Amino acid sequence: MRQEIAKSLGKNIRKQRVLIGLSQDALALACSMDRSYIGRIERGEMNLTVEKLYRLAESLKCRPHDLLPMLDYKL
Repeated sequence: MRQEIAKSLGKNIRKQRVLIGLSQDALALACSMDRSYIGRIERGEMNLTVEKLYRLAESLKCRPHDLLPMLDYKL
């Protein structure tokens, strides 16, 4: 389940980045992160901190919850 969430989040981040016309390099620079780290996030290989999610959302001109995946699961 954890990896599914990370992959869906990464897919949403990539989608938003492409939508606003940013390269991984430009996003990394805007967020003060390494480009390879952005790539790992987009591939779902990294679990983000809340702080980094907010930084990404600000640079991607959206709200943090817009990047979060909608998953069907029961609590």
